[in-house]
Amino acid sequence: MPEIDPLTTAWSDDEVAVMHALRDWAVTFDELNRHLSTWMHLPVSDANALGQVVWAEQAGEPISPAQLARRIGMTSGATTVLVDRLVTAGHVERHRESTDRRRVTLRATEAARAENGRFLAFAGTEIATALVAIDPEEARLVTAFLARMTEAAATANTRLVRYGKDTGQR
Repeated sequence: MPEIDPLTTAWSDDEVAVMHALRDWAVTFDELNRHLSTWMHLPVSDANALGQVVWAEQAGEPISPAQLARRIGMTSGATTVLVDRLVTAGHVERHRESTDRRRVTLRATEAARAENGRFLAFAGTEIATALVAIDPEEARLVTAFLARMTEAAATANTRLVRYGKDTGQR
């Protein structure tokens, strides 16, 4: 696929509408995360981290502190402090489930899962309704599109990290 200059490309109305819709979803999802932080009496960064722990656990792939740091965009040191806060608050536990006892995974406590569930039961009705109403083919198309957009953004992020290392910029 040829490289496209985003500044000189003549975007169609549909392409612009897609980017606006993606932005609107990201902003609205971020607002939901802020509401979760208020609901859980946590800083936004901690609520985001707890959500990542819960989602990873629900997917059957508990997250390590290093994976969490990458997902939430924090340094390993800052993530350690954040995880310590979540452990102290009774929201997260560290587990050593692997035969390699050095490998630590994070799991939400039962109380945190229950409170997260109460939040989702209260705040998730409209999203659940929209998801249930989606046609299976539309779901496949949206999922494929979002996967392409995620891959494109991840590639751009990797390039930016390399650029920052090469130039000494962050």
